[in-house]
Amino acid sequence: MEKDLKKTEREFRDVLKECRAIFEKKLHDYGASWRILRPTALTDQLFIKAKRIRSLEMKQVSMVGEGIRPEFLALINYGIVGLIQLEKGFVDTVDMMPADALKFYDNWAESTLQLMLKKNHDYDEAWRSMRVSSYTDLILTKIQRIKEIEDLQGQTLISEGIDANYMDIINYAVFGAIKMGEA
Repeated sequence: MEKDLKKTEREFRDVLKECRAIFEKKLHDYGASWRILRPTALTDQLFIKAKRIRSLEMKQVSMVGEGIRPEFLALINYGIVGLIQLEKGFVDTVDMMPADALKFYDNWAESTLQLMLKKNHDYDEAWRSMRVSSYTDLILTKIQRIKEIEDLQGQTLISEGIDANYMDIINYAVFGAIKMGEA
């Protein structure tokens, strides 16, 4: 079992490394333009990515030639952007240099990895027996929960916060990317 946990950590880190490389290239091209996204716009961006995955799973055809795995990678990056935005708040003009954005990115990626390791220990690698379509549905459920929390202006009675939902979205998306990479 310990060997499986180490394999999962390695695969998870590999996907995060791939996502970070994409994030870094986009920082070069666009700067930290995402800093202007209000929470609801970010939630909607996550929604359209997850909805596209579900659509492609159902139709099994992509009309624009991009598959499911890149959308999982986008969910990971937008989830990390969401965590940064929760921490820093949104702004009207870009206020973050790429090097700073990468530091925030790395911190949240590592925090999310550590959460996955704890949960994966307790759940005994259950994710490996799940279908990729289940990750999609769970991600959509987490997005719906975020929408509800936003509508409640964060005033929940018992639920985890938006940050926990972002981390779960990232983790499910990493699992999806791992499984899609194996296919």
